[in-house]
Amino acid sequence: MEDTIVHAKSPGSALDSTSRYAETRSPNEDPSLPSRLSFVHDQSSRPITLRFEDLAYAIKSQSGEDHNHSLQNSNSNSTRTLLNGVSGVVRPGEMLAMLGPSGSGKTTLITALAGRLPGKILGSITYSGQPFTNSIKRKTGFVAQDDVLYPHLTVIETLSYAALLRLPKNLTREEKIQQAEIIITELGLTTCRDSIVGGPLIRGVSGGERKRVSIGQEMLVNPSLLLLDEPTSGLDSTTALRIIATLKGLARGGRSVVTTIHQPSSRLYWMFDKVVVLSDGCPIYSGQTGQVMEYFSSIGHVPGFNFVNPADFLLDLANDVSPTRNQDEHPQDNQRRLDSIEDRNSIKQFLISSYRTNLQQLVKDDIHQHVYDTNPMIQETSHTRSKIKRILFICWLLYSLNSP
Repeated sequence: MEDTIVHAKSPGSALDSTSRYAETRSPNEDPSLPSRLSFVHDQSSRPITLRFEDLAYAIKSQSGEDHNHSLQNSNSNSTRTLLNGVSGVVRPGEMLAMLGPSGSGKTTLITALAGRLPGKILGSITYSGQPFTNSIKRKTGFVAQDDVLYPHLTVIETLSYAALLRLPKNLTREEKIQQAEIIITELGLTTCRDSIVGGPLIRGVSGGERKRVSIGQEMLVNPSLLLLDEPTSGLDSTTALRIIATLKGLARGGRSVVTTIHQPSSRLYWMFDKVVVLSDGCPIYSGQTGQVMEYFSSIGHVPGFNFVNPADFLLDLANDVSPTRNQDEHPQDNQRRLDSIEDRNSIKQFLISSYRTNLQQLVKDDIHQHVYDTNPMIQETSHTRSKIKRILFICWLLYSLNSP
């Protein structure tokens, strides 16, 4: 009897089981808060479509074993490629995950998309068809991998000061403070709201709580594009699920969310709409999460285990290790085969070549395809704006006709 391979895929149940985290409010939340403050799951009035095509980035690395002889080796500079031909698109309402092993270029890519990468970047990055400007920067939130927070302030003080400095002037001081309280409730920071943040030399909140404070600082300004570098690192499975569910709620409101993630569970994986898989700066997959297993099966890479987590399968491939094997094969023989340098290099080159042959053009076609967003909340916002413009035009016309 032929073995049946079952993937740990349950997109519907994953979203159903976690949507309550993103849509329900805490019973302790004050229902009298103004509705204009509870924007965490409201629609974005300034949606941004992020497109990046054929991104390439390289740095000069100096060779030489002895640092004291660096001047003598100044002529032997080599170039190290960090990104090579990465493409993708994130439209309003979508959440993109970047997967890959350490050193694959995930942080470099998301830093480039945030407009914070020094040096020359080859390729094209556009934000709703526009280059990166100060206006786009104000609409973009970026959460770095390393938290940069003042260690002596408490959680509520950190978010309150950020709200007072970054929220618009038409909100009162009380409304800004209330917005910080809402963010604390949304991110599950109620129990540590009065604890100091802390740092390397000062004991404070845990690493996971500190990461959520960093995310909360960016959520305060209601960004249209939110970029996060490994927001779930150091978190337990349930807390990571709640963070991703909150980000999913932001995306449902018409925002574009891009995040790098390190070894997600299957529940987290199926919450993403799209995924980009990197291996040494080169893409081996870019597209819908639901089509990953089908694509790799079509090129001969099928997992050899039942109930495999697609994220684990992708990370194995990105690490030049093919998880394809006969389950009856002796483990030592299999490990000896996988440890072959020639075999590992051939796997990587085959995956990169297959991407360029089978997927690269499809990804570019998707980038250049102008598809109107089908999010009903965004459609309602656009319809309301058109209606207001027509009313203002009629008022101006009537005024012009009645004026002497």
